[in-house]
Amino acid sequence: MPDIMIVEDDPAIREELGLLLVNEGYQVTAVTHFADVSGQVQRAAPDLVLLDLGLPGRDGLALCADIRRTSRTPIIFVTSRDSASDELYALSLGGDDYITKPYNIPVLLARIKAVLRRTGGPAEPDTLEAGGLTLHLARGTASAEGGTAELTRNELKILACLMSHAGQIVSRADLIDALWDSQIYIDDNTLSVNMTRLRTKLEGIGLPGFIKTRRGMGYQL
Repeated sequence: MPDIMIVEDDPAIREELGLLLVNEGYQVTAVTHFADVSGQVQRAAPDLVLLDLGLPGRDGLALCADIRRTSRTPIIFVTSRDSASDELYALSLGGDDYITKPYNIPVLLARIKAVLRRTGGPAEPDTLEAGGLTLHLARGTASAEGGTAELTRNELKILACLMSHAGQIVSRADLIDALWDSQIYIDDNTLSVNMTRLRTKLEGIGLPGFIKTRRGMGYQL
């Protein structure tokens, strides 16, 4: 999975962001000492850097310029500075995207994926396996000993999210976030309808009860 380096001096934000990314399956490295940040980036060779602007010592703009002298590592600025001039200057220095705090979590995750995809970051796996089920992401199918079921886009995303967190409880809110994109709004009722259809398809290939409901908490494989 892609390795993301967080360069953020606020411990609470750094921890929250790190936990969010780990839960999404990313490997995370967090900078906690801000001397020679560009050297740390060069040595760690992450797939993506999330860079704050207001840092102790040199600010994020100067650090971006330093990093760009030796590396083409993608950089997304995540900052509370929301002026158009800061954004324009950050992008002109080689930043790949600019996101202001407080950020919308689904938007942040979608833009991280977009930058990794655009800059040739590590490809996501084509298949996921859990509990005797194989999910073929590119084909949009789920296979087990009882056969193969074709899935809709939403069913595929639900199952991929659950299989990526096999054994863990995934909340309804997290599943809605996984389904969300910039063009389609997903509400609680839409999730219920998709979950019912998905369970019916899994039962049809010999996996009744594959997705368990944990009342008041969410779903679990």
